[in-house]
Amino acid sequence: MQNLSIPAAFSQLDSPAYIIDTDLLRKNLEILADVQKRAGCKILLAQKAFSMPEVYPLIGEYLAGTTASGLFEARLGYEEMPGKEVHVFKPAYGEAEMDQLVKIAGHMVFNSFDQWMHFKDKALSHGVSCGIRLNPACSTQEGHEIYDPCAPGSRLGVTKENFRPELLDGLEGLHFHTLCEQNADALVTTLAAIEEQFGEYLPRMKWLNFGGGHHITRPDYDIETLVREVRRIRERYGVEVYLEPGEAVALNAGFLVAHLLDTVHNGLTAGILDVSAACHMPDVLEMPYRPYIIGSGEAGEKEYTYRFGGPTCLAGDIIGDYSFDHQLQKGEMLVFTDMAIYSFVKNNTFNGMPLPILATYSEKDGLKIIRKFGYEDFRMRLG
Repeated sequence: MQNLSIPAAFSQLDSPAYIIDTDLLRKNLEILADVQKRAGCKILLAQKAFSMPEVYPLIGEYLAGTTASGLFEARLGYEEMPGKEVHVFKPAYGEAEMDQLVKIAGHMVFNSFDQWMHFKDKALSHGVSCGIRLNPACSTQEGHEIYDPCAPGSRLGVTKENFRPELLDGLEGLHFHTLCEQNADALVTTLAAIEEQFGEYLPRMKWLNFGGGHHITRPDYDIETLVREVRRIRERYGVEVYLEPGEAVALNAGFLVAHLLDTVHNGLTAGILDVSAACHMPDVLEMPYRPYIIGSGEAGEKEYTYRFGGPTCLAGDIIGDYSFDHQLQKGEMLVFTDMAIYSFVKNNTFNGMPLPILATYSEKDGLKIIRKFGYEDFRMRLG
């Protein structure tokens, strides 16, 4: 991160603007494709973390397909990555969406045996390969309960106590998703719990889906352990293995361009930007975390420190504290990194904030604006 430089082309854009670097995206995809080949598994794009149809053809060159959290995402994967697999999981399906989903989804995971029995005939009559989501009650996360499907009282997945083997007829797969931005050691722990609680049912299945949260493209990720575990499960139980990372696909491949609007002095120097944590990077508040700005340091590390926040009326619309070698000038461009994932998929227009421009960049093709948003995009959401 510290050695990143800002491409000159970024200065051509108004802000706020998201830019997906397709060269960096391709590097991630090459890593994932190598894992697929070596482990003998299939990797799917989890669209809940990253959905940009412009680059779906590129992603489709490397991955097996997409996984969705509902009808609209399933349709997006079906239409924008034609010929690839479409998987879907939702905590509870409705009648109307199910009528459409069975026509486009090849794999469907149910969150409960009640939902499975309710929609079983309809799904199977359309040739959908169906599975049930497991909850091994095995938490491997610390401090992020909002993202922990195994937290006490979770509504996600079937626990061992509620598992009903007498209803497995017609089911071809099992699914678990327990990780969030984690390394392979957390997967090893989770697999041990899955095998202990549900291992006797795995030989009856055609596939096992390891879910998402695998930070495979992170520099310190233990790929060898992941490959070993996938191979072990495949060989021991005779199942096809799926992984559905979201963040790993576009990790560190996106940027958010902002400009400094004003500074305010009230015990510290507050910098007001034209981007909002609440509207444009909500995970900064939900996780929470502090995204990196190219050329910046930690608070106090460099001579000039600023607390950056957005232009909304929300007092807590704070991005974080940053320091710089020089005093920032109004209108100066700032570039946030790792802004492809859980960014524009979570955008909102609170306070009438504009949605950022969407663009791509590569060394070969330069900057390409995909879409600009305006007042009508804000207005149409309000009825």
